[in-house]
Amino acid sequence: MLLSEQEILRRQKREELMRMGIEPYPAEEFVVNAYAADILKNYENNKIDYKHVTMAGRLMGFRIMGSAAFAEFQDATGRIQLYFRRDDLCPGEDKTLYNTVFKKLLDIGDIIAVTGFVFTTQTGEISVHVQEFKILNKSLRPLPVVKRDEDGNIHDGFTDPELRYRQRYVDLIVNPEVRDIFIKRARIITTMRSYFDANSWLEVETPVLQTIHGGASARPFTTHHNALDVGLYLRIATELHLKRLIVGGFEGVYEFGKLFRNEGMDRTHNPEFTTVELYVAYKDYLWMMNMTEEVLEKVALAVNGTTKAKFGDVELDFAGPYPRLSITDAIKQYTGLDVETLDEVAIREQCRAWGMEVNDSMGKGKLIDEIFGEKVESNIIQPTFIIDHPVEMSPLTKKHRTKKGMVERFELFVNGREVANAYSELNDPIEQKERFEDQLRLKEKGDDEAMEMDDDFIRSLEYGMPPTAGIGIGIDRLTMLLTDNASIQEVIFFPQMRPEKKAEIAKEADYVTAGVPAVWVPALQKMNILTIEQLKSANANKIFNDLGGMRKKLKIDEKMPLLDDVKSWVE
Repeated sequence: MLLSEQEILRRQKREELMRMGIEPYPAEEFVVNAYAADILKNYENNKIDYKHVTMAGRLMGFRIMGSAAFAEFQDATGRIQLYFRRDDLCPGEDKTLYNTVFKKLLDIGDIIAVTGFVFTTQTGEISVHVQEFKILNKSLRPLPVVKRDEDGNIHDGFTDPELRYRQRYVDLIVNPEVRDIFIKRARIITTMRSYFDANSWLEVETPVLQTIHGGASARPFTTHHNALDVGLYLRIATELHLKRLIVGGFEGVYEFGKLFRNEGMDRTHNPEFTTVELYVAYKDYLWMMNMTEEVLEKVALAVNGTTKAKFGDVELDFAGPYPRLSITDAIKQYTGLDVETLDEVAIREQCRAWGMEVNDSMGKGKLIDEIFGEKVESNIIQPTFIIDHPVEMSPLTKKHRTKKGMVERFELFVNGREVANAYSELNDPIEQKERFEDQLRLKEKGDDEAMEMDDDFIRSLEYGMPPTAGIGIGIDRLTMLLTDNASIQEVIFFPQMRPEKKAEIAKEADYVTAGVPAVWVPALQKMNILTIEQLKSANANKIFNDLGGMRKKLKIDEKMPLLDDVKSWVE
């Protein structure tokens, strides 16, 4: 394992603590009675409650001044200053706890427990005067040092996106604002859940592993069940199982769940994502639009205290009612093209005139959908319902009661992105089977996102499903909009990443090829220069200086190389 100088030093400190009889990873419970945010908010108005506080958290900085010291301390709620005085911690003759343990063996990142009282310093900063402390965890890796000036501006921050997403645990420690994003995400879900529960709709769980991928048009992930010896899919939607429960007699069911789609990754797509799907009997898509406006308004208020949300340079407003625009009217409004008056051939020619990639297998409905995606959706900024979609693009949706070739479906668009998708659900089993057969024909033509036939779902519809409205809402995208984040990776704790490349430790022959005499290879390895990349990025003067000490330590019976020789190793 490649260890930095700091990592080696921290391991040595761990060993020293253990030699002193101090357990750096104690098992027993530590009872906390105060938190940083609570103290900072309430101390001035209620000082008597803070005469004896016990806290646990992470050391984020030190200022040692001889027999006294200040430290920056971070718990689950925020940061507060600690004050340590040697004679308070060590009232007797033995000052080891302060002089050795505190000053020499503690590091930034260590987790400690403290007991003391709250006071205000001469500069007016609310702080905790520590009378006792205990090590709860010795950190073996140094944290990135994030500097903040008096105005709160960040310098030398932990900002590299790949590092932040790959090491989210570090991101959460050193960038407190990231934690706020996920607190708001949780509030979005709890607010929705409270609303649904208040309407007596039942939260349920449905299978993640499925024998048929249905409920959406998407490419699935595949896996294999060894005991049953069958191929399975990770679900791409929860829809078909939830509608089976409506058949079974529940009037309203919903599920917050992970979906998996084996498709591209970008700033708005992650192959594993979270949605909530809701199905309510005896309702239609018009009712569902009203419900959506009501629940999203409540969510916005719960998260930000207002229906308005800043997203980049735009101010979004989730207060209803939202505009309702048919997909064909939206195309006409933003392109001037009246697709209702044109046939498939004319629409395809216009698409090609615009430079769009279309082919002869695309029907009129698919072409309309492509035009909307290419020319229209980016223009829709404020929450807007795009309603009445082509039947070819909606195989699970009831045909429109008045518009031929269309279905009773809406998509909610905000800031140019789809946030929700809803239907008056198709409940005619004969027509549903015909729609699935149409999908199979598309699959035969090479459409790997087409749905499969689900005979059991057809069978459930044959027992009778009441008129039902259903909706799916993307939790990740909604969180992006309400927290002003343009990347979906910012609102998922652990977004999908390429496997991390592991550094390969160089062999003696690799060093020799780089120009290092074999006799000096053990010295470089002892100096923790374990890869050729490390050697090439090292400081030649430092290597030269350190080699002198390492030569003695390893008793290398060889004349010291010249500085110019060492410089040639790193070039």
